[in-house]
Amino acid sequence: MKDTYISEAVKYIGADDTTLDLFEGQYKIPNGGSYNSYVILDEKVAVMDTIDERKTDEWFANLENVLNGRTVDYLVISHLEPDHAANIKCAADKFPQAQLVLSAKAKAMLPQFLHFVMAPMVHWPEVMVEYEETEKILFSADGFGKFGALSAEEEWTDEARRYFINIVGKYGVQVQTLLKKAAALDIQTICPLHGPILKDNLGFYIGKYLTWSSYEPEEDGVLVACASIHGNTKAAAEKMVEVLRANGASKVVFMDLTRDDMAEAVADAFRYGKIILAAASYDAGVFPRERFMGTLRSKRHEGYSRGYERGKRM
Repeated sequence: MKDTYISEAVKYIGADDTTLDLFEGQYKIPNGGSYNSYVILDEKVAVMDTIDERKTDEWFANLENVLNGRTVDYLVISHLEPDHAANIKCAADKFPQAQLVLSAKAKAMLPQFLHFVMAPMVHWPEVMVEYEETEKILFSADGFGKFGALSAEEEWTDEARRYFINIVGKYGVQVQTLLKKAAALDIQTICPLHGPILKDNLGFYIGKYLTWSSYEPEEDGVLVACASIHGNTKAAAEKMVEVLRANGASKVVFMDLTRDDMAEAVADAFRYGKIILAAASYDAGVFPRERFMGTLRSKRHEGYSRGYERGKRM
């Protein structure tokens, strides 16, 4: 388990889920995922989001342990997806005196220690993030999250990039707006709803989000992606990889869109500065899955090769 200590007044009460194989029913997560939740122990007690019903018992046990006999005064709801909101009713039933804090009501209800920032479409319309002024903590909802359980020993960037581009990446303008608001805050710790708590070198993580949300390439490289029906388009794409490398291309990555993880291919499409897509003609259209084609929104140099695998073959 990665370090979940935040401070004496702010505690982690989330849970890992290493049995979940798909995030949101579509993104492969071989290392599982984490459902993050936090408690602020001040004159009043605030619980920052609940977690998925798959881990209800563990969450309540963690909460009771941290409360140590105290009760909950506020339940702050950042985001209404079920993996964060599934236990709102259970928590409200258990702590009937607790006030629910969400969206428009937020700032007026907790002015003493929390500052609320609306973050619509990052990545749901009701999302807000919270800033704890005393300890300078940003509770960032799905922002700055990543795939993988906290127990997974892995570098942050790859799974955070795959998470961002596929889940939040459509909303680059909204993320940029949120980052501008966050720039006015003195942030010492970032507590997301998925993935590790970020404490050190925050400029690195914020810099990645600035790059990803602006659709600027991270690296000088070429993604060669192909979708082949009978194997001939794939052979042509592999030949292109050889030609690029022989001509000094600094980094060339090959992805087979019919077999490789589509979420990883989508992330790489934004990671590298150039894309070459080799596609077979199929059913009066183009063979690559629409999800990949629909993500190529950035203004980049793109090479496109369309092969005919029926009739005269490549």
